[in-house]
Amino acid sequence: MTQTLSTLATLGLDAPDPSALSSVQLLDVYRTMRTIRAFEDRLHREFATGDIPGFVHLYAGEEASATGVCAHLESGLDTIASNHRGHGHMIAHGVDVKAMMAEIYGKSTGLCHGKGGSMHIADLSKGFLGANGIVGGGPPLVCGTALAHKIKGDGGVGVAFFGDGASNEGAVMESLNLASVWNLPAVFVVENNGYAEATAANWSVSADNVSDRAAGFGMPGVIVDGTDFFAVYEAAGEAIRRAREGGGPTLLEVKLTRFYGHFEGDQQTYRTRDELKNAKANMDCLKHFRRRVTESGLVTEAQLAEVDNQTAQLIEEAVTEAKAAPVPEPEELLTDVYVTY
Repeated sequence: MTQTLSTLATLGLDAPDPSALSSVQLLDVYRTMRTIRAFEDRLHREFATGDIPGFVHLYAGEEASATGVCAHLESGLDTIASNHRGHGHMIAHGVDVKAMMAEIYGKSTGLCHGKGGSMHIADLSKGFLGANGIVGGGPPLVCGTALAHKIKGDGGVGVAFFGDGASNEGAVMESLNLASVWNLPAVFVVENNGYAEATAANWSVSADNVSDRAAGFGMPGVIVDGTDFFAVYEAAGEAIRRAREGGGPTLLEVKLTRFYGHFEGDQQTYRTRDELKNAKANMDCLKHFRRRVTESGLVTEAQLAEVDNQTAQLIEEAVTEAKAAPVPEPEELLTDVYVTY
């Protein structure tokens, strides 16, 4: 059965409330979301210069989803499989921002030594299996890691992030079925931003909601407002707790929007100017978060402004260092291709 925000109490959840987190935790959450936004906004400008190789798919506008989910995960234990729009998931999981930027610039100081770029960036040391250029390629990987967690009994959870377009892929359907049949500690997070590239989800997805499909696989389906960090945090926390305790998988649908095109260079002719204007004015998760925490009295505008300044400095340093870093040497072409045991 699909649960809406109004019925989250049936899952044992309280109403989303900023006071559930301390002031320190709230500032950490804001720092994560602000870092993602600053990272993506800067990449939007830098990509236009022609200095960044390959494709770039930006996560701006979706920050509350990655941050709300990853706040419950343990780096190095839990495993994450991302998609082509993976920068936000990586930052939310604590991956080094400067090493990420260097990788996107194709430099040898990058996470993958400049060989993966944006669409294949990864950090296995933190349990981050990487971004993925294959639509729907992450859920099968998470079934594997979730099975490993179950066999080892280490309490770990596998989380797969994918989009509304990928939700129609056969591999995703097979993964949902397998996770349910084997009762795997997995959470499938479909970030429904309304478009599979340029195809509207309300045209391409047969059900009213992607999460409606959960019932067919014998698992809970939850819909959550992706512009509200606290709503994502509550729902994801319950799904992850359930998985850790042996309750099996959950399909979590996060409804949100993206502020940029499917890829950098996408003119977004399939969206009206009013739609984009409304999204930035009324669906900005950072604006909503700032309002909620300052009105609660738990965090001040001055504290948030300080985080803004620190984040801006971090991104500036990351870009400067990435541009100055060396590219991989030609003789490194065939290294890191095969695993040596």
